[in-house]
Amino acid sequence: MTMTRVVWKLLALIVFASVPAGWNVANAQQMNSISGDYVGTLGPLSLKLHITVAPDGTLSGTLDSPNQGAHGIPCHNFRVEGAMLSFKVPAVNGTWTGSIEEGGAKLSGTWSQGTPMPLVFTRDRFVPAAKPSVVDGIWLGTVQADGRAMRTQLILKSDANGVHHCTIDSVDAFAYDIACTNAKLSADQLSFEVPPVNGRWTGTLSKDGTALTGTWTQDKSSLAPAVAPAALSFTRQTQRLSPANAFPVTYDDPLDPVSAENMEAVLRRDLDKTMSGGVLSDSSPIGVAIGVVRDGERRVFTFGKVKADAIFEIGSITKTFTGLLLAQAIEQGTVKSDMPVRELLPQDLIAKPAACSEITLLDLVTQHSGLPRMPSNFRPADPSNPYVDYDSKLLYDFIQQHGVVKPSKTQFLYSNLGLGLLGQALANRANVEYSALLERSVLEPLGMRDTSIALSTDQHRRFAQGHSADRRPARAWDIAALVGAGGIRSTAADMLTYLEANLRQSASKATATSYGRTLPAALKRSHTLQADVSGNLKIAYAWMYDTATETYWHNGGTGGYSSFAFFNPKRNYAGVVLVNMTVNPSGSFADAVGNHLGARFAGEKALSLRDW
Repeated sequence: MTMTRVVWKLLALIVFASVPAGWNVANAQQMNSISGDYVGTLGPLSLKLHITVAPDGTLSGTLDSPNQGAHGIPCHNFRVEGAMLSFKVPAVNGTWTGSIEEGGAKLSGTWSQGTPMPLVFTRDRFVPAAKPSVVDGIWLGTVQADGRAMRTQLILKSDANGVHHCTIDSVDAFAYDIACTNAKLSADQLSFEVPPVNGRWTGTLSKDGTALTGTWTQDKSSLAPAVAPAALSFTRQTQRLSPANAFPVTYDDPLDPVSAENMEAVLRRDLDKTMSGGVLSDSSPIGVAIGVVRDGERRVFTFGKVKADAIFEIGSITKTFTGLLLAQAIEQGTVKSDMPVRELLPQDLIAKPAACSEITLLDLVTQHSGLPRMPSNFRPADPSNPYVDYDSKLLYDFIQQHGVVKPSKTQFLYSNLGLGLLGQALANRANVEYSALLERSVLEPLGMRDTSIALSTDQHRRFAQGHSADRRPARAWDIAALVGAGGIRSTAADMLTYLEANLRQSASKATATSYGRTLPAALKRSHTLQADVSGNLKIAYAWMYDTATETYWHNGGTGGYSSFAFFNPKRNYAGVVLVNMTVNPSGSFADAVGNHLGARFAGEKALSLRDW
C-alpha cells in the first residue's frame, strides 16, 4: 500500500563525483576503506553498490537493483565527513545518508526516495573456489507460468570453502538476482531453494555437464501464488542474458511558472510521446486523473482511460488523513501527543512496561516508534488482496508479543504497522470504526463526498479498474485493521479539496460542528515539523517535508493503483496525481507526473515524461 515500492529510472552513463570541500587525510582513509562492492536489501529488493576511489581521491559509484533489471545507475555527490557518508542517485531522485562502520565493512543508513527507509550495505566478501564446481556457470531454462513460457536463468558459483551459491533471473519478468539458498550438490544431484517465492528445484546434472534436468515446485507465498510441480530443465550457457540497455534521464526545459489554468495544456504537450506510444496510448488501459490549484484557481483533468470523476485507491496518502485525525483528537482534547499508545489499546491485552519509555502517538505518526514496517504475523491467504484478513485480533496479538517499549535510540523507520496501529488506537478512543471517525472528523467538515473506505453503489460504478505493472487487471485491496495506513479511496476533485484545506488551513463546510470548528487548528498542527528523516527531508504528522523546495508531500501505491499529492504553502499551489496502475520496474508514473507538476509550478526544469 505504501510508497514502500522503490522507483527506478535506468541510466547508461556513469557520472563521477567531485571531491568534497572538507576533504583531508582522515577523509582519504575513510574513502579508501569504502572502495569496493557492497550488497543490501530494501524491502523485497536486492541492491548492489559499487564504490571506486580514484588516485586523486575522487569517489564514483553505481547502484544496481537486479530484481528490477536496473544496473549501473550512477551515484554522485559522494560526501565523506569523518565517519559519515552520503551520496545521491539523481536518476531516481534518491539520497543515501549514513555512517561508515567496522572499518568500511558496513555502511548503515537511510535511503530517501518516496519513502525513507533503513538501508544497510555490507561488503561483498565472496572468494571464489580455486577450482570451480562442475555446476558453476550460467544456465538457461523455460518454465510455464500463467499460460506463458518464462525464461529462467540460473547463476551458480562456489566459494573457497566449497559452498555453492546461486541466484535466479526471471528474464521475461525483468527480475534479476533473486536469492537462492541451500544449494547442494551430491554426486550428480543438485537442489536449491528460492525463499522469496517459496520455490524449490531438484534435478540431475547430465554426464557431459551441459544440462540440468529437473522439477520446479512452488508453494503459495505473500509474493506469488502456488504453482503445480512443473518440468524445468537448464542448458549451460556461455553468456548471461542481461537487462535491456539503460536509457539516460532527460529533462524538459524550464518554463515560466505555470498557472493552474494553463497546466493541462502544458502537460498535454509534455506527455505527447507518452500518449502516442507509451503508457497513456490508445492501446493502453491506463489513465491518470490530475488535480491542480494555484492562488485559489483549481482545475481537474485527465489523460488516458479514466474520467474526471473516477475513484482510485490512494494508498499511503491515507497516512496523512490519519495524522490529521490525531491532530483533531488533540485539538478536541481527547488525547495528547505524548500519550502512550498503550492507553488506547485493550488494557487486558497490553501490559504496562516497567520503568521504560513507551511508544507514544507522536512516535507513531512521525515514523519514529521503532515498530517494523510490517508485523511478523502478517501472512496473507490471498496475495492479490493481502490485507483483507489481517484483523484487529492479529494486530493485538502482535503488539502483545512485541510490546510497546520504545527503543532507547530511534530513527525514522517507515512502518505501515505503526500508522495502522495509530488509526486503530484513535478509533478505539472515539469508540467508533476508523471510517466513521474519518467521516465526522475530516470528510464531512470539508465536504469530501467522494472519499471513503467502503464505496456506495454509484461510487462502485466510478471505481477505476486497477492494473498491475504489466497492465493486467488487478483487484482492489480491502484493508482491515491497518486501514489507517492505506485504505482510503477518492477522486482527484475530492483530493484537491483536501489539499486546498491544507493550503488555507481552514474548513470549507460544516463549521458549525465541533469537528469543523477545530479543523483549522488541527490542519495547522498537522504541518508542524516534528523530526528529521534524512538529508533535506523532515516529517510532520505523516506529511513529508522537503526543506529545499518547502513542499509537503506523500505518495502511495497498492496492487493496482499509485498516487502522489503535494502542497506548497509559501507559493500557494498544490497538486494530486491518481493512476490506475501500480508501480513498475521503471518506477511510479504517479510520482513522475507529480514531481513534473511541481517543477512546472516552480518554473524549473522538469524530469521528462516521454519515456513512460
